[in-house]
Amino acid sequence: MKRTYLTVAVAITLAASLGLSSCIGSFALTNKLLSWNNTIGNKFVNELVFVAFCILPVYEVSAVADLLVINSIEFWSGSNPVACGTKVIDGNDGRYLVECDTKGYTITSENDGSTVRLDFDAEDQAWSIQLPDGTAYPFLTFVDDSHVKVPGVNPGEYSVVELSETGVLAYQQTANAMLFAQR
Repeated sequence: MKRTYLTVAVAITLAASLGLSSCIGSFALTNKLLSWNNTIGNKFVNELVFVAFCILPVYEVSAVADLLVINSIEFWSGSNPVACGTKVIDGNDGRYLVECDTKGYTITSENDGSTVRLDFDAEDQAWSIQLPDGTAYPFLTFVDDSHVKVPGVNPGEYSVVELSETGVLAYQQTANAMLFAQR
């Protein structure tokens, strides 16, 4: 009987240490799953996959794994084992290694070994591309929740684009017209 109480006490202590560690965590596994879902098709396909994953408890299992294991590891070690790493992407023109770290991504072409660095500046809310010579160029700055500042069609100019289908399409048409005019 004493052994049962000891086992229960140890289980409650472990659960409390994991659950009450004041670690909200980044929920990287669940967020990666949601991000993947957003890339597989249009909004209707994404919704179908979302509902299916809720019914099959995929999201529930990933959230529990984040809550009980991964976020605790992140709290105690200071880094999330899921958040960063290296992926291999097979593109139309070859393979690329995409390495994620806390500040951005390093993309390396397996074809010619060239690399490109993408960094996010949280203070400025801006993404920049860093070329091999060390020069960094901002290419996307968040203005507010529905607008971004991106390079304009003329060198040194920037355009503010609405984050909607209409805004992105208008920017794309302007950029295509500029590229066509240069040919």
